[in-house]
Amino acid sequence: MKKIVCFTGSPRLSGNSTLLLNEFLAGIDKNYNQIEIIDPYKINVNPCKGCLRCNVLKRCSVESDDWKDISTKILKADILVFASPIYFHHFPAQLKLIIDRFRSFMNIKLTDEGLEHKPWVKWQKDFVLLLTLGSSNTSDTQPVIDLFEYITDVLGEDNKLYSIKVRRMVAPNQINKDIDFLEALYRKLGIDVKSAQKDFEENVIIKKRCAELARYLTKS
Repeated sequence: MKKIVCFTGSPRLSGNSTLLLNEFLAGIDKNYNQIEIIDPYKINVNPCKGCLRCNVLKRCSVESDDWKDISTKILKADILVFASPIYFHHFPAQLKLIIDRFRSFMNIKLTDEGLEHKPWVKWQKDFVLLLTLGSSNTSDTQPVIDLFEYITDVLGEDNKLYSIKVRRMVAPNQINKDIDFLEALYRKLGIDVKSAQKDFEENVIIKKRCAELARYLTKS
């Protein structure tokens, strides 16, 4: 049985990244896997203080919020899923608070060359990024991709990172909309209406990829 912890970044119930997560979850056999979804907007997570006490305690020193419980779930998980829109080239603030607290999972030492990061315990997990963005260019996701490539590498060479990106998501529930909706939307936005057909087909494929990835990661 795989333990799967999912974090949602969208403040909208019908956000496109949340819908991508639903497609991912649909590919999981829930009889043989344990799934938990954590909504950063419904929990209490304080910002990292940069106090460096985790270098001594081997855990975060902030105990006035929900991090202890969340960090335990993260450590026990086999698969970590982050489904989020891209706001200003990165995660929304509520989800970024959680990522910043990952600092407590490792020791950080200052050297002449820079900072040396070493995990307290090496991880062996699958990381999944389900990212939606309003831009027509998926390069806006690169800061998040770069950060997770670093995180997965630092926390253990056996970690694996998978990412699925959907561009031009500017309306709630857009990923489920038909060609007529996309044509009307693109016309309103001044985007070439001819792109609607290709984008619709791309959205259908991406939703299937989410379910396929889930099946692949949770297969016995």
